[in-house]
Amino acid sequence: MIPMQQLADVLNGNLGMIRATLADFSDQDMLTRPAPAANHALWQLGHLAVTEPWLMAKAGYPQALPTPPEGWGEKFNPKNNKVDDPAFFPKKDEVLAYYDKVRAAFASWVLTVKTEDLGKPMPPPVNGFAPTLGSLLLQTPVHAAMHVGQFQVIRRKLGKPVLF
Repeated sequence: MIPMQQLADVLNGNLGMIRATLADFSDQDMLTRPAPAANHALWQLGHLAVTEPWLMAKAGYPQALPTPPEGWGEKFNPKNNKVDDPAFFPKKDEVLAYYDKVRAAFASWVLTVKTEDLGKPMPPPVNGFAPTLGSLLLQTPVHAAMHVGQFQVIRRKLGKPVLF
């Protein structure tokens, strides 16, 4: 298997882990904070969904991933991570449906990346997260996996079964 196919498989598997972790979360559960200053699952999920297209656009690949729905960049901006009003955010299923499209596009797009492009330097502000295109592609599922760990803590707080 070629490395880019492996990365596409990791992106798809990573999304599957997110979906499995949140499958039994109600819209109300999605607003649970594991600690007072921690982010709730809905904000984190939306953050993942809008950050990936934002990073790719800033990296010079604006057509690689679908643009977030109008207003989502603002809703899932870190300055709004303290908002608990369910009317402020889209519903879990809507965010997951968009994230499915993002990850499907991402998994398809990585298959077009040439090995020689992986060392391409990333411009600011992306280079603060990933100095090269290859690093950006590898950091994306790592970032999502970090949030899966946070979702798992919320699962425990809610008394849901332990997964993974």
